[in-house]
Amino acid sequence: MRVLKFGGTSVGNPQRIAEVGRLISDSTPKIVVLSAMSGTTNDLVTYSEYLYKKDHSGAKVFLESMRQKYYRVSEELFATEELRKQGREMIDTHFDNLDEFNRDMFTQHEEKTVLAKGELISTALMVYHLQELGIASVLLPALNFMRIDKDQEPDNYYIRENLNREIALHPGSTLFITQGFICRNAFGEIDNLKRGGSDYTASIIGAAIDADEIQIWTDIDGFHNNDPRYVKNTARIDDLSFNEAAELAYFGAKILHPTSVRPAQDKNIPVRLKNTMDPDSPGTLITSRVTGSGIKAVAAKDGIVAIRIKSDRMLLAFGFLRKVFEIFESHRTSIDMIATSEVSVSMTIDQVDRLSEIVSDLENYGTVEVIHDQTIICVVGDMIGESRGMAVQALEALRHIPVRMISYGSSNNNISLLIKTSDKIDALNSLSNHLFQAR
Repeated sequence: MRVLKFGGTSVGNPQRIAEVGRLISDSTPKIVVLSAMSGTTNDLVTYSEYLYKKDHSGAKVFLESMRQKYYRVSEELFATEELRKQGREMIDTHFDNLDEFNRDMFTQHEEKTVLAKGELISTALMVYHLQELGIASVLLPALNFMRIDKDQEPDNYYIRENLNREIALHPGSTLFITQGFICRNAFGEIDNLKRGGSDYTASIIGAAIDADEIQIWTDIDGFHNNDPRYVKNTARIDDLSFNEAAELAYFGAKILHPTSVRPAQDKNIPVRLKNTMDPDSPGTLITSRVTGSGIKAVAAKDGIVAIRIKSDRMLLAFGFLRKVFEIFESHRTSIDMIATSEVSVSMTIDQVDRLSEIVSDLENYGTVEVIHDQTIICVVGDMIGESRGMAVQALEALRHIPVRMISYGSSNNNISLLIKTSDKIDALNSLSNHLFQAR
């Protein structure tokens, strides 16, 4: 059995929903994971903001505009009045429920229930569409089997047991539809896997059923060797290892959520990135195999803050770095890059919600400098330490751009360089011209 995930743009309008219906209607056994229609989660966040502000009239007007959008989707998607009626009734059920939140105190827990509506609606629309086409499918409610534990991590045993139990209730069925992103927490409340969580859902499900392959369908034909938003004439990468893909995803390649390869990698299940706009393209295949050598791709991660702690007490001071790292741990903030010298240590973070508290704690150990508006450029490939000239190639391409930090040697798959965000586009194009265009 395969697991296929379709993102918000892939089900972003009636035409695309119909195209996905066509793509999944062959006889191959599969579980299809759907995101909310593009824009819906953002709209539900906006609705929640009205509720937090107790702007009841504004919330009502905004919710009604959302309802009308979905009415239009139903009218266009379904050909028969019977299915249009079912579609409107389903939409009204969800939006009437959303309207109930506009009466009392609104909490963070209730917001998560609100945010779940997008996936619940998109999967219902897909099942109705398949029904109208005469294609048998089963709706597997993700809230019946997808759960996170008290540490916000997937409860893999619970998921495996309950998912397989749900599937077993429908012997002979080969097409299952379920929601991405949404889940329950350890207390049974509706929760979610955060942004990008539909990729994660697909990978978790794939691991739970020992899938033959996990396919992530989006609006681009796989990983490219540079960011096509900023660089012309990028090329698709046919094959990547799990580690290479994870590095690219974490350091800015938007096609794949960074956490989503982990469950698949643990079970050694191939992950294929496909394009709903070009379904015949083979996309990018991600496996445990390392194919080729040298530099394969470049990505950029914005929103980086660099922090430098300078202290004469660092010299020969045992435990200094441990104390520094414990500060970041206590504030649940991860570090991307780190560089040390005899009297200073520099590191980068992209979570800035606790920045002032972190800086305050670090000042107990030395002088702290904070540099905003930074970008990490990530150069990825199979670059074992014995390979000659890999770092030189990247640095040569950036010889005209100031580089604040370099991380090389901690991984066989990544060279990371910290630059000003204002230099990002120039850096990406220079790297592309220097590393790829001559090939």
